[in-house]
Amino acid sequence: MRFSRTLCLLLAIFAAYYSFKALMPKYDSKETPEIGSFSTKRALEHVKALSLEPHAVGFKGHQRVITYITGELKGLGLEVELQDGYTAGDWGNLSRAVNIMARIKGSQAGEALLLLSHYDSNPHSSYGASDAGSGVATILEGVRAFLANNPKPKNDIIILISDAEELGLNGADLFVKEHPWTKDVKLVLNFEARGSGGPSYMLIETNRGNTRLIEEFTKANPQYPVANSLAYSIYKMLPNDTDLTVFREDADIEGFNFAFIDDHFDYHTALDTYERLDRNTLAHQGSYLMPLLNHFSNADLGNLKSLNDHVYFNVPFFRLVSYPFEWIWPMFGLAVVSFIVLILIGFKKKSLQTTQLFKGFIPVLLVLLINGGIGYIAWPTLTKLYPAFGDMLHGFTYNGHSYIWAFSLLALGICFLIYNRFRSISTANLLVAPTLVWLLISGLVASKLQGASFFVVPVFGLLVALLVHVNQEKPSPYLLLFLALPALLILTPFIKMFPVGLGLKLLIATTVFVTLIYFFLIPLLGLTNHKMRFAVITFLVCLMFSIGAHKNASFSKEQPKPSSLLYVYDADANTAKWASYDKVLIPWNRQFLGENESLPEDNLSNNTISSKYNTGFRAVSKAETKALAEPEIEVVQDTIMDGLRHLNICFTPKRNVNRLEVFTNDIDLIKASVNKIVLSEHYLANRRNGKLVTHYITDNDYTELQLLITPNDSLELTFFEASNDLLEHALFSVPDRPENSIPMPFVLNDAILITKKLKL
Repeated sequence: MRFSRTLCLLLAIFAAYYSFKALMPKYDSKETPEIGSFSTKRALEHVKALSLEPHAVGFKGHQRVITYITGELKGLGLEVELQDGYTAGDWGNLSRAVNIMARIKGSQAGEALLLLSHYDSNPHSSYGASDAGSGVATILEGVRAFLANNPKPKNDIIILISDAEELGLNGADLFVKEHPWTKDVKLVLNFEARGSGGPSYMLIETNRGNTRLIEEFTKANPQYPVANSLAYSIYKMLPNDTDLTVFREDADIEGFNFAFIDDHFDYHTALDTYERLDRNTLAHQGSYLMPLLNHFSNADLGNLKSLNDHVYFNVPFFRLVSYPFEWIWPMFGLAVVSFIVLILIGFKKKSLQTTQLFKGFIPVLLVLLINGGIGYIAWPTLTKLYPAFGDMLHGFTYNGHSYIWAFSLLALGICFLIYNRFRSISTANLLVAPTLVWLLISGLVASKLQGASFFVVPVFGLLVALLVHVNQEKPSPYLLLFLALPALLILTPFIKMFPVGLGLKLLIATTVFVTLIYFFLIPLLGLTNHKMRFAVITFLVCLMFSIGAHKNASFSKEQPKPSSLLYVYDADANTAKWASYDKVLIPWNRQFLGENESLPEDNLSNNTISSKYNTGFRAVSKAETKALAEPEIEVVQDTIMDGLRHLNICFTPKRNVNRLEVFTNDIDLIKASVNKIVLSEHYLANRRNGKLVTHYITDNDYTELQLLITPNDSLELTFFEASNDLLEHALFSVPDRPENSIPMPFVLNDAILITKKLKL
């Protein structure tokens, strides 16, 4: 019996490990795939070629990438078309976009499957290997393998390698609004990245129900599906859109996103390189594309819309499991009724006693409160101990995985420690409280977050385990392990998913999920009296990971610290300042900013160029003015017609620039257009902090504003003209960054910024 218990506990640990291991294929560097099969090695060659240099819109590497992709598509025998135009998307981010397109004709014209990824990298330092060179490479290699089999698909296959995704989904916006192929597209497969590794998650984009999409996805039968309806429910709540969102919102075209999110610290940074892309992750993207391409190229694409939804989740061996939303309440009702019946049976058989049953609620409440509290204060505590972590705006540090391990083991050790204090209570009585907790969770998600309704599935295993303990004094540990497997295989990946995807501020999800999963092991652990030993072991291993995390908390060449530096020249006042977004300066930028790292007293930090996380300057110091070529601002028109004031203002840069941002004072704009691109009424009514437009400039283009306001309003425009050439400009002697630092992402950086106001 002792051997069986030990073996089952080891198997439980292996099951938890396997729940992660089974998510992805294994890349073999010695692979010799058939000509008609997807080759990760060949895809890697594309990634390497695409990520030789940063290639954001307006940067010198941009055209080289266009030439490369165009050449590769032509090499496949495809006719390539470029769509070149301007758009401001839905966010007021104006840019030129050059979309790269090709089309494989099907035997039945009229319906098309669209393969989608974007080729531009994030401004200004990202090499774009993962985001989204990996997606482009997946499509190029997948189409090559598909064509090598010489199939004649039923449906047309459109390849869209979009541009300016990083600036506001502009390439997708240009295609959807202006290209005639849009009307033929019935389904989109979009390949993206938000990190440089880990499993690729499938996320559905639909305006209606997902039933038909899930059914067809299941028929395609990809070997390593990683998907659950909870992840998409959360995704829809977050301000994270992809090119596919434009197709769904503006053209009612549905599709699938495939995106990996691990190693989030590489996202949008100079570390997004070929060398750091996880090879297994790229293989995972290919394992999605090939079966889906083969299936949907011949499926009925006109029959994918549905009013009904499915709950879905992945589990090893069974791949993707799904069932209708209509089953949610019956399944929950069955679980509740079963629980009540088991309580009655337990009292009848005298396996349950009122006093012990209520005592069983004490450890449940203790572990949830303690572990929840630890997870809640984890990130604030870490940033207090290591202030420089605050400069990793992703919220996920290089040693983040060690912290996930450490806090997971700490939570597990606390569960062992507390439940050891209640070992005098029978397992049957101990099981009632955690089962009730899981039923409450199941009921809550059934009413508030239906995508998570599959949480009830492993609860049935817990109910059967309660039945076993009610009826047997010495149940089989193998049976109890089997009943815990659904929880271990389905729920364990969530311990890692939340802090990896949303940052270490979500370590509370880690500690709480560890606690909730522990409840499923109580039936098995109730057979052992060695919980204190397990607690000591987990605390020791937790200490090891904590020490390892501390040793890796400092920055190095392999783990560089994000840093920032700008030169800000006020053309109106003829004054200049050095500025940085850093919470903790490094010697490189401290030489310009001094030792004062407090917020500046002036309003520069509150009135500057926008950023993803609304990050403001944290350090400012005076600087010597330089002879910079100021922009020319010309009021071409200022007249009143039909009771409204018509303004036409032209902004022309006189130096090589990358970006112009224009803010207004707080007035109502009746109508506005930039370079003849009309800004939507919805955008104008909901402008953030007064931002009118951001123009990501190509070829030093001018910016023409056409505004319509009421005659009584006084207009004040603030222009922020930026160039990312601070480190190369002849007028400055800023040294290169040290090897243990990289440009901070998500903010304007390494930039010369000229500000100028115009009052009308």
